[in-house]
Amino acid sequence: MSTHKYNLRNRNKGTAKESSSTSTPASPPPTPAKTNGSSKPTTSNSTQAKDDADYNSGTNWVHSGGIEANPYLFALVVLSPFLSLLLAYATSGSLAHRLITHPLTEMIPTCLSDIPTCLFSTLSAGSSVLPTWNGARFILSFMAVALVLERVLPGKIDHGPETATGHIPKYVDNAVAHCIVFSLLFFLGSNIGVCGKDEALLPFVEKIEVVCNIYEPYDFGIIYDRFPEALAFLNIFGIVFCIFLMFKGIYFPSTQDNGSSGSWVKDYLWGTELYPRVFGLDLKRFINCRFSMTFWQLAGVSFCYRSYVLHGNVLDWGLFFAALSQYIYLVKFFVWEMGYMRSIDIIVDRAGYEIQWGCLVWVPAVYTLHSRFCVQHPSGLSFPVAGALFVLSMLGVLLNYAADRERDVFRASQGKCLVWGSKPRYITAKYTIVDRKTGKATEKTSLLLASGFWGMARHFQYFFELTAAYSWCFLANPLKNGSLVMFYAVFLTLLLVDRAKRDTDKCRLKYGKYYEEYCDLVPYKIVPGIF
Repeated sequence: MSTHKYNLRNRNKGTAKESSSTSTPASPPPTPAKTNGSSKPTTSNSTQAKDDADYNSGTNWVHSGGIEANPYLFALVVLSPFLSLLLAYATSGSLAHRLITHPLTEMIPTCLSDIPTCLFSTLSAGSSVLPTWNGARFILSFMAVALVLERVLPGKIDHGPETATGHIPKYVDNAVAHCIVFSLLFFLGSNIGVCGKDEALLPFVEKIEVVCNIYEPYDFGIIYDRFPEALAFLNIFGIVFCIFLMFKGIYFPSTQDNGSSGSWVKDYLWGTELYPRVFGLDLKRFINCRFSMTFWQLAGVSFCYRSYVLHGNVLDWGLFFAALSQYIYLVKFFVWEMGYMRSIDIIVDRAGYEIQWGCLVWVPAVYTLHSRFCVQHPSGLSFPVAGALFVLSMLGVLLNYAADRERDVFRASQGKCLVWGSKPRYITAKYTIVDRKTGKATEKTSLLLASGFWGMARHFQYFFELTAAYSWCFLANPLKNGSLVMFYAVFLTLLLVDRAKRDTDKCRLKYGKYYEEYCDLVPYKIVPGIF
């Protein structure tokens, strides 16, 4: 099952040797950046020569141009910080404006009738979302808790795939413990926790009276209350952080999987290092998983509480079931986290603006949008309707997991298993890698599953993921609340369609004729019989 990530990338030096098609956290369409193995910027000619060598040696398996090859994606990168602030404005209580929340039916017609006024109003709206100390303190505290848990929670040692430079990343597998403990701490530290005002908890509170006399609990709806100012701080923090990552990868890399493209713009957007660490902390895992996914997971329940209190202790069934479904979805992510550490986001994408800023800002801004909108604008859905959409969303989540699990078992058993009660059909694909240090060529194999879910479409799991995503957005009731609440689902659709294409191009380059045989067996990309 994929858990989504905002990332505009495609090209890499120092990718994992065993990288292949995987179900990974979703990322926006690629804006590739060419790289080489140097520690400082080089000329474009030498960069191209190195890229051609990487491609010919079979260690890259991605063939594309740079970010300039797709001006639409470059425009998205440029506009994304402001767009994230505009989305925060549209859902921030009294600031929310009907023109923004109904873009198709009201905003576009109004703007076309008076373009200068529309531009001025839009700029004013986005620029009104400013960082505050309270917003910054909330984010820094959130990260501090995640950092402490990252350091102290036990777990077995696991590894990611070996890179082309021979580096094998090592991780402490404590994701499930992080998920449970962080959620528990967030609840206990709030006004509905042990130090809150609930009389039912008083007998227990008396036993820890000293602590509660010192500690002032925060409101459980704090993620909604602090959201605009926190997101504005994250925008600034993310930009500065990515500048730091760019220079670190060039001058102080953690591994040899680093280098410059020769362009500061590309280096900033795409990144200069694959596995950056600071004092032993894996920065990609910390930002992508321990901050981003945890924030998304807890945001829904915090929004639900704020809505409940705001509307006179009336539960919005649409928001409730969306929050519950997404929480379960992200529990699954933490169960599967080591699988994510072997996915494209980690073993191919460098730590630059396109993925790190995206996880810091784009995920909170976009992936919580439909739920955040319902705080001020309840869905109005009845329990039966909302419950039916919840069941549909969970069906998508469970089938997505089942598809990923099916392939994981197949790979772990080297094809010696049953798929849907029968021996699996698969292609044994051969490919060659070249050791950069010795120049020695080594032939390897991958098994391409063409049975079960993977015999119906090459990325059938994306269909299940989209089923869940559209269900979450429908729970915000677009018929009542307008088209803005569908932003996430539409974005994810474009994202996964592009991702399927990227994966096809990558695998065709990597496996050659064997992948053509696989495509003959499984001709559809996402939807059987249609696409």
